[in-house]
Formats: sequence, structure tokens, C-alpha cells
Amino acid sequence: MLHVVDAKNLQRMLPMTLQLLEAGLPVTLALNMLDESEALGFQFDVAELGRELGIPVRGTAGATGRGMTELRDALDAACRWDIGAPREAGGLCITYDARIEQAIGTITALIGRPAAIAERATALLLLQGDVEIEALVTERVSPVALEQVREIVAETAAQFAQPLNIVITLRRQAAANDIIARTMQAPVEQQRPKLEWLSRILMHPLAGLPVVALVLYFGIYKFVGMFGAGTLVGLLEENLFGGIINPWLTRLIEGWLSPLWSNLFVGDYGIFTLGITYAVAIVLPIVGLFFLVFSIMEDSGYLPRLAMLIDRIFKKIGLNGRAVIPLVLGFGCDTMATMTTRVLETRRERIIVTLLLALAIPCSAQSGVFLGMLSQVGPTALGIYFGVIVLIFLTVGLLAAKVLPGQQAQFYIELPPLRLPRLNNVLVKTYTRLEWYFIEVLPLFILASVLLWLGSLTLQGGQLAFVPHGGLFGLIERALDPLAALIGLPTTADVVNNPALKFTGGTILLSGFFRRDFGAAGLADLFADGLLSPVQVVVSAVTFTLFLPCIAQFLVMKKERGLRTALGMAAFVLVISFGAGALLRVVLLATGWMGR
Repeated sequence: MLHVVDAKNLQRMLPMTLQLLEAGLPVTLALNMLDESEALGFQFDVAELGRELGIPVRGTAGATGRGMTELRDALDAACRWDIGAPREAGGLCITYDARIEQAIGTITALIGRPAAIAERATALLLLQGDVEIEALVTERVSPVALEQVREIVAETAAQFAQPLNIVITLRRQAAANDIIARTMQAPVEQQRPKLEWLSRILMHPLAGLPVVALVLYFGIYKFVGMFGAGTLVGLLEENLFGGIINPWLTRLIEGWLSPLWSNLFVGDYGIFTLGITYAVAIVLPIVGLFFLVFSIMEDSGYLPRLAMLIDRIFKKIGLNGRAVIPLVLGFGCDTMATMTTRVLETRRERIIVTLLLALAIPCSAQSGVFLGMLSQVGPTALGIYFGVIVLIFLTVGLLAAKVLPGQQAQFYIELPPLRLPRLNNVLVKTYTRLEWYFIEVLPLFILASVLLWLGSLTLQGGQLAFVPHGGLFGLIERALDPLAALIGLPTTADVVNNPALKFTGGTILLSGFFRRDFGAAGLADLFADGLLSPVQVVVSAVTFTLFLPCIAQFLVMKKERGLRTALGMAAFVLVISFGAGALLRVVLLATGWMGR
């Protein structure tokens, strides 16, 4: 296990390391941001710290790459470590008050080792009242033993003026302080970070909001929207793929294969003309620039300050700034973000954030495509979109906070220093995310093309033939026509009357359920061909942002929250998305804000 700590805050973070060691885990400790700590006047004896703890300790500076080779070597050695072999002797064993030690001995004798961690660590967590470890022990020990453990915990707690959790924590902190006194020298007068004034501005409830607006305007609207969705997509889709690659492939493949099989590769739903074109020419440039902006915000240290800024708002909806972690990750991938709701302290918070992720947080590809389309329509479209999504986000959050019982957890976050983003770091992070995009998303776009082709096969004269909007897929499209008409998207009748329309709204709805970014790409294609009005763009962007979670996200919701909760959330999201889309369409058509 790798435990990365901020070197200058070692005094606060070392107790966590000690707790991991008490659990019997093979830990490697990385003292990160060592360069910035030394610049502030801190000095460390890394070798002595390793001897005190009895584990590998390495000093690193992730931003510059300092110490990373040594850290990799230490991790490589740890991975080859024989789990049955004796660990390096460090003599580290925190001794607690005699009454607590007696309770630890009695509890371990009663329960044995019900968890994967050391018996002593399990006993300490039970004494501290850890809910999750108590639930685990309840499942694996007899009711008689469990009742005896509860009596021991109560009797031990009665012997102290302070709660056992505080008593144990203070003793662990004292042990950490003793180690730090021998291995770290802090400056007599700690220097203030050079950009502390800017850090305060970014977190100020009034001064910080204009900064957020500037980031959204220049980073998202201008760079991702106007340049990415406008200029880059135009060059790739129209000039490169539409003008060179796809026509050449069409001539080549149609000369080799029959119409039935050529449509699999270069037809309306062809692997090259639809799947790869969408993934590379439409979604990739938008997502790539979005990842670039996100990496710059991440490397500069702005994201944690954004969490502090919106902590005040989140408190109103029963959350705190820690919820920023899964919510911000949701703008990358809602499926992974749903898994990270485990970092939230209470079940109430986890349910609220899971619901908000499923409802109002678009994934990176989806948000990039929608913001690009809306930016092309104009600032009014962007304003309406953000206004509706934020209003629904806050309203649903407030109602969920009122309905769900429970208390709000406290919020603490480590603030890294502000710095100019390093080009190498930004490029590596962007490349890593794009690599994930190609590995995970591109095959799914190709699979979607194949499924659309299969669903459009129809028997004609006793032979299989490819018929756009025919076959099984045509039946599904027609069944979804009422929902498409509700939010103003093309129906099957519209496609028949206008051959330029490649998709019905039902096609986009169905593909959006399987993969959100595929549905977004379908809308972007219609928009690029001039087949969507400004009202349709705004309404469809709002509806699809609020639309059902994709299959992968729903499966994770089921795993994390249970089937009943996941189904309830999906039904709620479906009603809200189409209700909001239909109402917004009526309002926009009645007021004429976006034309007709």
C-alpha cells in the first residue's frame, strides 16, 4: 500500500500512517511536495523516519519528478515481498492506557480475526465506535460474543472523562509527535506561501465567483466550445473525414462488398462513417480540449479551492465540499464517480450524491459536445442551459436533504499550494485520459454501429437487406416516437419526409441509454448538418443531461446503493428529464427567446 502525504503537514498525516501500520498492512510512505516543504524551511531525515516506522520511506516531488525512481523501486520491492516473511524490525508499537490495552486483549480473544486487518486494529476500531467495522463483526461473530464486546466497550468508555475515540486518537497523535521530533525540523517562523493572497480570493464567497465565471467563459465557452466544437470538429468531420477519408473508403468497400455488407462499414450506420467518425471527428476534439482544461485546473491547485468555495452552497443541500470529489469526477465519467461516493462519510450523503450524479452531471464527452453545440448557438443558449441544470440540481438536492434523515458530516480538505501548471504534467494527465477514452469508448462506438446495422436488417423477397429505420430497430424507433415528439426531436415520420435526417429522436434516446456520449454525438451530427433549430438544441441538451444513467452507471448504482434504490432513482430521473425538457420547450416556443 502506498501512502502519499504532504511533507510539510506530516504532523497531521503521520497518525494515519500509524493506523495503517497497526492494521498490519505493508505500507510504503511517500513524503510528497518535498521541494516546496524545503523552500518553506522544513528539513527531514527520511532514512531515520523509515527506521522509526520500520517501512520504506521516500521523499518525492511529484510535480518535478524528484524521487519518483526511488519510489518505484521501493514499490517494486514491496510487491515482491513474501507475505509470510518477517517485516523489517522497527520496534513500532503504540502502547495505550492500561485499561484500553486490557480491553484490546479481551476483545481480540473473543472475536479472533473477523476482518482482513490485524486483530488489534479491529479491537481499536470497535472501541472507537466505528460503524462499518461493527457491522462486519456483527456478521461474523456469535451474538453472545458480540454482546460481550459491547459490554467491554461500554465499561472501558465509562472509565474515561473523554470519549474513547478522542483518547485513542490523542495517544496516536502523541506517538506521531515523538517520531516527528526525532526526524523533522520545522522552521522557527514558517513562511507564508507566496500566492496566499490569491488563494484567499479564489475561496472567497464573493470574489471567487467572478473567477469561476472567467474559467467557464474562456476555458469552456471559448476554448472547448467555439474552438473545439466549432473549428476543430469542422476541420476533422467535414474536411478530413467527410471530404477525404469516408468518400475514399466508401468507393473502396462498395467495390468489394455487396450492399448488405458494405452498409456495415460505410452505410448510414457504418463502422467507419458513423462509429469511428463520431468517436474521432466529433467527440475526440471536444473531449480532448475538455481534458486539457481540466488538467490545467487540477495541476494549478484550483480544484480544491473550488471545493472550499462551493462548500457553503452544498451545505444547503445536505452535503459538504467533500462531495465535490465525486461530482467533479462525474464530469469525467459518472460511472467511476458513483464508485467514489464511498469517500463520503454518511449513507445520506452517498445517496444524495448518487442521485445528483445520475440526474444533473454530464460525463466529459457529453458535456463537451453539448457545450460545443450551445456555444455555437450563442450565449443565451448557454445561459438557459446552465440556469435550468443548476436550478434542478439545487432543487432536487434541497428536497433530498429535507426528505432523507441524518446529520451532515464536517468537511476538511488539504489545500495544495497554488502553482503555475507544468506543461509536462498537464500533457501527461491529458494523454492518460485520452488513452482511457480510446481504449474504453472507441470500441463501444464501433459496437453501437454494428448493433444499429443488425437492428436494421429486414427480409425482402426472401433475402436479408439493410433498410435504414427498418427491422427490429425501426419498431423500437417508432415506439419511442411519442417521447421524441414531447421534446421536439425528429420522429419516424419526419425522417421519411426529410431524407437528410439520419436519425429519429428514438434512435438518439436508445443509443443515449446504452452510452451517453453516443447519444450526444448523434445530436451533434444533426446540429452540424443544420437539422436542429436553436430551441431543439437547448431542449435536447437539457433533456439528455438529465436523462437516464447509462447502463454501466446504473449497474454501479445497483451495486453501491441496492436494486430498489437504483430503480427508484432511474424512474425519478426519467420523469424529471422529460418533464423539464417538455416544459422548457413550451416556454421557449411561447416566449420566442430562441426563435422558432
